[in-house]
Amino acid sequence: MTVVAHDLTWGAGRRAIVAGVSLAVARGETLGLIGPNGSGKSSLLRLLAGLRKPWSGRVEIEGRDVAAVARRALARQVAFVQQHAATETSVTVRDVVRLGRTPHRSALSGWSAADEAAVAAALARVDMTERAAQVWQTLSGGERQRVHVARALAQAPRILFLDEPTNHLDIHHQIEILRMVRELALTSVVALHDLNLAAMFCDRIVVLQAGSVIAAGPPEAVLTTDLLRAVFRVEAEVVPSPRHGRPRILFEPG
Repeated sequence: MTVVAHDLTWGAGRRAIVAGVSLAVARGETLGLIGPNGSGKSSLLRLLAGLRKPWSGRVEIEGRDVAAVARRALARQVAFVQQHAATETSVTVRDVVRLGRTPHRSALSGWSAADEAAVAAALARVDMTERAAQVWQTLSGGERQRVHVARALAQAPRILFLDEPTNHLDIHHQIEILRMVRELALTSVVALHDLNLAAMFCDRIVVLQAGSVIAAGPPEAVLTTDLLRAVFRVEAEVVPSPRHGRPRILFEPG
């Protein structure tokens, strides 16, 4: 499914956090959102997913205004993996992932074999099958993040929004989660801090600064020495990876 944003503006109080953002995500594409802290990445993701109402502008999914789509119908198409989520309830990993099936079930429907298969497949995709019976509160931050992704996968969405999905993960699971996202053949929008991971796994990148789009395009066109200096205030050399040809950022010590 396609996602298109038209001149989105949103903020808190009188301050605009997202300012006039327009972008388009093609069907099956993985789009990366990068930018310094406070640049509006998380807020833009929530606007794109229909979780916030913009001050102005609109978001279209497959040509239809998100504001006109019923919440339950939208939840069958769109999944959102947030940066931080917590619960004080004593639940197991399997219980958390089962929540992803909620949009597909009516109040009177029982738990089906299809529901169980979706949960099992989602747990396997994030390497958490052996932890399915473990209590949520006993998980590490990285394990919780993987469970959040599994819950989104159990939802069987056609569009996946992820806000810093690699937070708290070791490097192995950072790479595995992003590789999985690319291989899912979904339309995906992911906010990332790690510029090398964005370069490695995103088809295109949008750079945000102070709520506005500064640059957009394929990683090799966007991630330049000049942009890194201007937006992120770092000195770095950008070279093609000898393995896959994508940009590789070599940061220089200060």
